[in-house]
Amino acid sequence: MDIKKKETLRKHILEKIEAVKANIASFERLVRPISPDNAIGRISRMEAINSKSINESALSESRKTLANLQRTLPLIDDPEFGLCAGCEEPIPFKRLMTMPESAFCVQCAGLKG
Repeated sequence: MDIKKKETLRKHILEKIEAVKANIASFERLVRPISPDNAIGRISRMEAINSKSINESALSESRKTLANLQRTLPLIDDPEFGLCAGCEEPIPFKRLMTMPESAFCVQCAGLKG
């Protein structure tokens, strides 16, 4: 991968990290405990509990994404970065822009999963 593409990818990852951090902050506000003495009604309270569960799952996924992006960022300068861990062929740049943390090309990822 050439230097220009690496810099584009680095900038993209940094932008994604900031966006994910903002999402995490939003989800953390949404998953605060729901007070039992909150007079929102039984149905509304059940909806709030269900919504909280969905937001907790999204928070967990966002934290995993953040960890993966932060782990990937310093690897960009590694000469092996961008090579598929399965077939050792270059991972297409568009895939890296979509999933910078990906260690596999689409074909090998399909075989792995």
